[in-house]
Amino acid sequence: MEYINNKKNQFHISEDNATGVLLEVLKRTGRNSDFLTEDTENKKDDKPEKTVPDYYTVNILLILAMLVIVISTPILLFMLPSGPVIDPDRELAAKAMANRENYDTTVLPKGLRDNTPMCLRPFAGGKDIHKNDLAIVDATNASDGYLVIRYIGDSGKVKLRITGPDEIVYTYNLATGGGKDEVFPLQAGDGTYLVCVYENLAATQYVTAFSEKIDVTLNDKFLPFLYPNQYVDFNEGNQAIAYSEYLAYTANDDLEVVSNIYNALISSLTYDYEEAETVQSGYIPDVDEVLTTGKGICLDYAVLMTAMLRSQKIPTRMEVGYAGTAYHAWISTYITDIGWVNGMIHFDGKEWSLMDPTFASTTDNEKLASFIGDGKNYQTKYIY
Repeated sequence: MEYINNKKNQFHISEDNATGVLLEVLKRTGRNSDFLTEDTENKKDDKPEKTVPDYYTVNILLILAMLVIVISTPILLFMLPSGPVIDPDRELAAKAMANRENYDTTVLPKGLRDNTPMCLRPFAGGKDIHKNDLAIVDATNASDGYLVIRYIGDSGKVKLRITGPDEIVYTYNLATGGGKDEVFPLQAGDGTYLVCVYENLAATQYVTAFSEKIDVTLNDKFLPFLYPNQYVDFNEGNQAIAYSEYLAYTANDDLEVVSNIYNALISSLTYDYEEAETVQSGYIPDVDEVLTTGKGICLDYAVLMTAMLRSQKIPTRMEVGYAGTAYHAWISTYITDIGWVNGMIHFDGKEWSLMDPTFASTTDNEKLASFIGDGKNYQTKYIY
């Protein structure tokens, strides 16, 4: 027994002491104490049991958790930004590029080079015609590096194939529904070209609608890379041409024009990943759409830059092929006293790096230089 000094100064007995005293009293009076010892032992063994959820409870909890995730996912996706984040400086540059009012040269120093646009106009001369009831091929100006072709049949799907003296086969889609004059380059130079038109029968089956061999002797080997054509379509009314005139204003030579246009585009355009996932076969870029929206895929980049450079009298090839394992598009240009240049990103004193406006706008310089190297990672398949 112990004394605990509390507010009431009462005696208190611990539970163990009280049990011992009670047992002693019961024994002295001859009464049964078994009930007390059994209860004490039970209390010693009375430990809380650990409960484990059964199999069905666990499954139910998992199902409920999955339902919560499924229900909340659309909300989370709505909250997350879609697509790559556009750099603020690039966005501002794209807006400036799209606004014609910004093409003000009054405060700029004039370069030594004439920046007046020269947009050559292809046309059907009507003097050298090859035709049947389904197609018309006008070769009047073949010496200037192009053919004008029109499909006049009633098929809903038509293909054109042109095979040059280099034996590379170029395949195009032809306009249907009455057709229209379309321009196609003779990029393989002098020699005989086989021109074939095919009408679609069903699925991937085609039948020959027209076939003709045409001999070509070019007036100038650069002409196919100065004229517009089906893929690289432009004219003096395009905003893209006005922008190239503005960018070329301060240039002293062609090399500076290429540099100005190249740097302006790679710092303004943003790669369009959505378009890349949905683009259809036969897609042909609109140069003004690419310019004013400030976005596009590799073909958009290459076609826009090609059109702008051609309008500045700089022969430019829009090339399609493989960059590593990826199907890609890029450009090369001809510079007087240098020749065809497949690289304009920088010059290390010995060679140029491959000029690729898409990679340059989406890749840092160190990675780009590592990939591009001497151009061996690029394999040209077609030239337009």
